[in-house]
Amino acid sequence: MDKFRWAYIGCGGIAEKTAKDITKGNHQIVSVYSRNYEKACAFAEKHGAAAYKSAEEAILCNSVDAVYIATPHTSHLEYSITALENHKSVLCEKPAGINSADVAQLISCAQKKETYFCEAMWTWFSDVALTVKEWIKSGKIGEVEEVKINYSFPGVLKPKNSRVLLPETAGGALLDIGIYPITYCYNLFGYPDEIICKGTVKNGIDISERITLRFGKTICKFNISLTTAREDCTIKGTKGKITLPLFHMASKATLKNKNGKEVFNGKTDYLTEFTRAAEEITAGKTQSEYIPFSATMDCMKIMDECRKQMNLKYPCE
Repeated sequence: MDKFRWAYIGCGGIAEKTAKDITKGNHQIVSVYSRNYEKACAFAEKHGAAAYKSAEEAILCNSVDAVYIATPHTSHLEYSITALENHKSVLCEKPAGINSADVAQLISCAQKKETYFCEAMWTWFSDVALTVKEWIKSGKIGEVEEVKINYSFPGVLKPKNSRVLLPETAGGALLDIGIYPITYCYNLFGYPDEIICKGTVKNGIDISERITLRFGKTICKFNISLTTAREDCTIKGTKGKITLPLFHMASKATLKNKNGKEVFNGKTDYLTEFTRAAEEITAGKTQSEYIPFSATMDCMKIMDECRKQMNLKYPCE
C-alpha cells in the first residue's frame, strides 16, 4: 500500500512531534512550508520532503494527499481556506480557529468544496477516550453526577515571545489547553445548559480559569492554568466512577463499580490520529466521524462564551 502523503504547514514543536510519530507508520511528508524558509529547509531535509517559499506552493504540490496545519492559532483560518479552496483535505491543529466566526467560515468552505476538514484533536481519535464514552453510554457507572478535570502546565515559564503568551497569536490557557476538558465533556454529554467561567487575565491573555458546565443534573468542573503542572480527570456516577491520570493523552482508564475494577490500556498518539484521518480521506468522507463539524463549532461557541465572561478579546478580532 502506498504511503499517505502530507503537506506540512508549520515546522514548530508540534510539527516535529507529529512528524516523528507518523513517519513510523504508513505516512510520508512530501512538502513543507514555514514563514522561516531556512527552518522549512531543515525540517524538509530531515524528513525527506521538499521545502517551499509559499504555503500555496506546498499545498498544491501534485503528490500531496492532504494538508496538516501546525501554525499559531491565528493563521489556521488562512491556511485551511487556501487548502480547501484548492480541494486539498485538511487536518488542522486545535483550535480550528480563534472564534466561532472562523469555524463557520471553515465549515462553509469545506462543505462548498466538498473537501475533508478536521480539527486535530487527538484525544478523540484514541480508543481510550472512545472506551470511556462507551462505558458511560452503557451505564456502567450509572447516571453521571460530576466530572472534575484539572489540567495545567507552566506555560508562564516559556520565553516571552512564545505564541502561548502572546495576545497577537491568541495565546493563553483557554484555547491552548482549556479546549481539552471542554471537548472531553462535550463528547460525553453534548452542549451544556449552562456555562460559567471565572478567569484571570494578564497582559492580554488568560492565565487561568475555573469553568463549570452544567448538563442537566451533571456538573463538570475544570481548573485550567498556565502556572502549575497537573493533569487528572474523575468522572463520578451513581453506580461507580472512572479515573484517568492523563485524560487528554491517556494510555489508561480505570472503572470501578459494584462488579469490581475494569482497566482499559491503550494509547493516544499522533500516528493513530493521522492514520484514522487518512482512512477517512481515502474513503471520500468530507468530515470526520471522530471530530464532526458540529463538535468543532459547539466547542468553539463554549470558548467564545468563556472569553465573553472574562471580557477577553484578541487584537485581531
